[in-house]
Formats: sequence, C-alpha cells, structure tokens
Amino acid sequence: MADLPNEPEASDEPESGDEAESLDESELPMETVEEAERLTHLARTADGDEADAYRNERATLLAEQDFVARVREDETRSVLVLHPDEWLEGGTIQVERIDDTERAVEIPLDGPGDPDDWDDIDAHNRAVAAAVREQHGDVHGANAEAFADFMSNHYARPVESATDEEVTEFCTEYFPRNAWPTDEQKLVVETSVELVFNCV
Repeated sequence: MADLPNEPEASDEPESGDEAESLDESELPMETVEEAERLTHLARTADGDEADAYRNERATLLAEQDFVARVREDETRSVLVLHPDEWLEGGTIQVERIDDTERAVEIPLDGPGDPDDWDDIDAHNRAVAAAVREQHGDVHGANAEAFADFMSNHYARPVESATDEEVTEFCTEYFPRNAWPTDEQKLVVETSVELVFNCV
C-alpha cells in the first residue's frame, strides 16, 4: 500500500491556514471535492495501473470544473490541493496568475485530524466496520471494528484516510496489543483492512 513516486507533488501552491474555510469559499461543488479526496486516498493505497486509474479518474472529474489536483508535502503531513488549471503553465504554478487563493481547496491526507469532528468521524468509521461485518462475516468485522477504533481514537480521521505507515502501525502494534484478537483474526487482519478500504 505504499505511496507511488509518480503521485504529483506541489511545493509552491499558496498555503491556507484553515482548510475548512477553503472548502466553504471554494467554487468547486462539495461532492466534487469529496470524490477527489476519495480517489486520492484510493490512489495512495493502490499499486501500479490501479493507482494510475484512480488518478486519471480524479483528473477527469476536476477537468470538468477546470481544476487540477496536486499533493503538497508539508513537514508533518501531505495535503491535497485542488486549484484552477489556469494557475499552471508547463506543470508549474505561475504565482502571477493567482488572483484569489481562496479559490483553492486544501485537504490534509494524513497527520492528526480535527478532534472537534471526532463524533462524526467515529460514526463514519463504525458504519464502515459494520458494512465489513455484514458483507464479510464476524472475523473480518471484528478486525474492521478494531481498525475503526484505532483511526478514530489515535488519529481522529476516517478509516479510508489511513496511510501505509498507519496501517502498518495498526497491524503490528495496536492490533496485537489492544484488540485481543483470536488466532483466526490474526491470520486475516491485513485482508480485513483491505476490505475496509473496499467498503468505503
């Protein structure tokens, strides 16, 4: 589930101190923003052609609004930046073309989430775990619930936003120490996490 090296990165987009405000101010429809975020998370946890397919789907979606996506690597997290295509020339941001930074949308892809959103995040994560249980049985369901607890309580983020490092942390550290798994659960935990991503 490692990030692919060809994921576009951005180091020169204007930074916004308040991602929630940028969402409110953006000209992009909320459903477009949410779908772009979902496709980005899927691309970051997929490999090869599958990851490219997600990125191409994201590009097509945003092109309908004359927007493009970049990923900016900050010191503590990766941030998905959605901004007007007109700001680019030859794949590089042209600062003189940026007329209004609030047209861009910034979405953290990893790092700690906002604890004020914890109730909604936890409800979402538990709903995903319940879907795994319903579709794939109790063993995978129990593992999915443990993963939901981990992402809610340790990172305050949706399960689908988990990075490769966080999945590894869950499987190797949190799960054996805190979930009290059965032998059957231990054998399938990595598959269970994949099912979580598939059920979102």
